[in-house]
Amino acid sequence: MNELVNVLNKQLANWIVMHLKLHNFHWNVSGPHFFTLHAKFEEYYGTAARHIDELAERVLALGGTPVATLKEALQLASVAEAAGSETAQEMVQALIQDFSLLSEEAKAGAAAAEQQNDPVTEDLLTDLQAELEQQAWMLRAFAR
Repeated sequence: MNELVNVLNKQLANWIVMHLKLHNFHWNVSGPHFFTLHAKFEEYYGTAARHIDELAERVLALGGTPVATLKEALQLASVAEAAGSETAQEMVQALIQDFSLLSEEAKAGAAAAEQQNDPVTEDLLTDLQAELEQQAWMLRAFAR
């Protein structure tokens, strides 16, 4: 179960960073797609908050300690913070890359959970993977 706690904590760290990144994008987006992206980024950070809670609670259910500081999250996360100077187009591209990376990590985590015979963690990560794949696809369609 220690391996799964590590997998979940990495996802948790990523979502903590994403939560702040999405707020940054929400606050700083401008241009002709402002209204669309401002609302979409707000939706995304609401979803990120839900993922943070679900992942942390699963870590606790497995007897682990969830990542709970920004310092820990930044050290463990695969996704990078926002620079703060991105254009709207760069924000969308960054999210496509981040969602794709998180999807691949969720897929690998689901496979690890299957090997550990933990269908609850496997389902959590598989559902996350499916959601991320859909969001990346939608953002790619928007960016065309």
